[in-house]
Amino acid sequence: MFAILLTAGYALMGAGIGAGLVAIGAGLGIGKIGASAMEGMARQPEAAGKLQSGMLIIAALIEVIALFGVVVCFLLANNATITGAL
Repeated sequence: MFAILLTAGYALMGAGIGAGLVAIGAGLGIGKIGASAMEGMARQPEAAGKLQSGMLIIAALIEVIALFGVVVCFLLANNATITGAL
């Protein structure tokens, strides 16, 4: 019984750490995209439209990847609670 509780605790801890890392990674990625796009627009103002559309597409893809990571973490946490540990 103790082994099941210990395993579920590790699963919940891993899910929490994983969700936090996903959020940090998405924030850093979108921040880097925004900074690079603003620098590009400052250097070449006539290309602002192309840079902005590309930036929005890449930001959306990063958000999708982050959402997928958070869903995986939630599934891991729910699997730990379903096993009867909590």
